[in-house]
Amino acid sequence: MGGARYDVVHWAHAVTLYAPSPPARVLGIDPGLTRCGLGVVDGVPGRPPGLVAVGVIRTVAGDDISARLLAIEEEIERWLTEYRPDTVAVERVFSQRNVRTVMGTAQAGAVAIVCAARRGLPVALHTPSEVKAAVTGNGRADKEQVTTMVMRLLRMPDRPRPADAADALALAICHLWRDTATQRRAAVARSGHRTPTAGLAAAAGVWSGGDT
Repeated sequence: MGGARYDVVHWAHAVTLYAPSPPARVLGIDPGLTRCGLGVVDGVPGRPPGLVAVGVIRTVAGDDISARLLAIEEEIERWLTEYRPDTVAVERVFSQRNVRTVMGTAQAGAVAIVCAARRGLPVALHTPSEVKAAVTGNGRADKEQVTTMVMRLLRMPDRPRPADAADALALAICHLWRDTATQRRAAVARSGHRTPTAGLAAAAGVWSGGDT
């Protein structure tokens, strides 16, 4: 289809027997027409996230836009079927200088959202600064810092390439942690009890520097 190529790396992931509940699974999508990053991460409150799969959908720039978007949709659908995520996290499109790049990113992101909605899956949108802050603690971190932290948190022996793959994993980690913290705050609010901020961070599996 339209010269699209798919680069996928699969990683085995065993659920720990000590996990209090089955892990939540998030599919992170870094949208783009030429390269669309995909990353699947499992996690439970208070424990490091686990890598399930990471890959990149590639389409040829010279192909018709309809064929490229269709190729992206078909591959995202395949990932949804194979990995069965609980949630899909997509990077929120923001203003850039290159209008053409913004349009392509928005179109690919819309395809991802539609694929998730078709299956009744919740979709979360996170800005790049939110993702950087969640993964590195710095909302202005560069791509090298994000990739390094993704490798450390997921205990990856090799660097995910291209950068779109690392960004997709970072999106998944960001949502896993932010969503867990949000759910716990809501539960605390419903119970009428106060929970220390440090407890929320620990429950969400957030670490500030150092080896994990």
